[in-house]
Amino acid sequence: MLVSPPAMYKPESTTGVDLHLTSHAPVIRSPKDLARLALGALGVVYGDIGTSPLYAIKECFAAPHGVGISLPNVLGILSLVFWALLMIVAVKYIGFVMRADNHGDGGILALLALVTEQRSHPKRGESGHKRWLVLVGLALFGAALLWADGAITPVISVLGALEGLDVATPVFRPWVVPLTLVILVTLFLAQRRGTAGIGAVFGPVMAIWFGSIAALGLPSILRHPEVLAAFNPVHAARFFVANGWHGFLILGSVVLCVTGSEALYADMGHFGRRPIRLAWFIVVFPALLLSYFGQGAYLLDHVGGAVENPFYALAPAWFLYPLVIIATTAAVIASQALISGAFSLAQQAIQLGFSPRLTIKHTSGEASGQVYVPEVNYLLMFSCVLLTLTFRRSGNLAAAYGIAVMGTMVITTILLYSVERRIWKWRALPALALAALFMAIDLPFLAANLVKVLSGGWVPLLAALFIYVVLSTWKRGRTAVRRQLEGASVPLDYFLPRLAENPPTRVPGTAVFMTSTMGVTPAILLHHFKHNKVLHERVILLTIVTEGIPEVAKRDRVKIRELSHGFCELIAHYGFMQTPNVPNVLRRAAEQGLAVEPDAVSYFLGRETILTTGRTGMAKWRKNLFVYLARNARPANAFFRIPPNRVIELGAQVEI
Repeated sequence: MLVSPPAMYKPESTTGVDLHLTSHAPVIRSPKDLARLALGALGVVYGDIGTSPLYAIKECFAAPHGVGISLPNVLGILSLVFWALLMIVAVKYIGFVMRADNHGDGGILALLALVTEQRSHPKRGESGHKRWLVLVGLALFGAALLWADGAITPVISVLGALEGLDVATPVFRPWVVPLTLVILVTLFLAQRRGTAGIGAVFGPVMAIWFGSIAALGLPSILRHPEVLAAFNPVHAARFFVANGWHGFLILGSVVLCVTGSEALYADMGHFGRRPIRLAWFIVVFPALLLSYFGQGAYLLDHVGGAVENPFYALAPAWFLYPLVIIATTAAVIASQALISGAFSLAQQAIQLGFSPRLTIKHTSGEASGQVYVPEVNYLLMFSCVLLTLTFRRSGNLAAAYGIAVMGTMVITTILLYSVERRIWKWRALPALALAALFMAIDLPFLAANLVKVLSGGWVPLLAALFIYVVLSTWKRGRTAVRRQLEGASVPLDYFLPRLAENPPTRVPGTAVFMTSTMGVTPAILLHHFKHNKVLHERVILLTIVTEGIPEVAKRDRVKIRELSHGFCELIAHYGFMQTPNVPNVLRRAAEQGLAVEPDAVSYFLGRETILTTGRTGMAKWRKNLFVYLARNARPANAFFRIPPNRVIELGAQVEI
């Protein structure tokens, strides 16, 4: 029997400080709260998977790669769609993956922080270190695939919606691509205003969308109730037997019905498990089945023929243009969810040390998770424009979409196995059995998409590889720089007694030196002391610690350790979904009794000049890439919100 996972995993602080943690998920106090959150989940969590009916069935039967329209083929594909939705979304993600919450939050980097928390400590064997590196590498590549997904989803969703105009009349065919470009560029330009205002209407609009697709599918099913036989998995098996290798390749199109499944997990912290489950089983799952089975039933009226777009073919003539408007709005909402997710992913990558510092702008005073990252926004906008102009039809992007989605799902399954063993403490046999079940589903879908690499699947793979190289290079480079700086530091236990033997000149005021390592004298302080021969009366050694949890409560944010000779260590704890604010840290410390005037301190920051002449084991091209990234990273004072007129920068050369 499988052992049920614990409701919450309380990670150990990386500094050894016991943090009093509270769940990141929203608190549900009444049925009204549950209904409100479930409605919100419709708009954010299910935007992507909710717009899949626009193109999923169409791609399964589209020439030249699709199968012919016949009763066995329709039943076989509908059976595959039903069991994919049931096993991947309902069982895998809602049933198990969403239980692997990192203090209420989800997403592949949140999962990485969860499964590698204990491995992050230095006391581990060589085999444990290698496993840790493998998990980190897989999670980074999964995150990179999600970013690629964030560029593909807006294009395929908006194109799929606007192609309904082509169904209405060929006159609109030349306008599909230009209108798509206008909508996408407008969407990205509006990101800097935040999503709080438009987010309030996401849920109701998606409720209208799901109601519409259900209503369109139901009459068609009533005309051909024989499609309900597709619930029997025997029809899926017969489909493979009858179609052979071609039938296997159709899995590359069937996978389109589960795109957006990762959003269930990634957005868990915004809504919680219960509202997401409720929205799925009450609204989303029934509506999707009615739409897919309705399209299948419509195809039975055209056995032996061809149907260009079965989704829009379900709509009566008077409802076609309103349906295009509703579908386009739903596609924009689906795109917005992926774009917002890309921003959150970037913030997490920065805090976990995998990305250079970028511009993080909080767009809501109430929801800390609503952020805007201009660099990511404009990179996605450029990518979407390029993809639109290159592929021009939603069907042409199907191969690229499937690889991005299934690659992330396979990696999630691997990380979930690690959670089962290390966090939930399952025995090896049940953990392997569950992982094998999910892999038996994920791998055939992935394999069916890999054969389409040359026809578009290379796009997410190339994009993910580029992002992975950037993330991994930055992590290795920063580790090498930190080791070099630590080598130039001395322990505080050695430095402070020497101050008593040879008292330096002390000047009035407070100096703050930021350091990544506690218990040592920062190289920047030694550099300052060596050349200026003075110290401030009050010296604060400030360390920002990113914990393996989404958020750290304010009461646990600041820890103070008084030292001798006017020195003190100040440790600020932040979660990987929070952006550090150094002046606020000092104000919090002052409230806790530290003698400091936050607006009158001097901040000493180091500005390293990276030289590639060292022997760190990094390839030359990686060193040059790291130097480029370091030069273009956001300045430390801007990222940590330090007033520029209070900053003193001291340069140093570091070899890697």
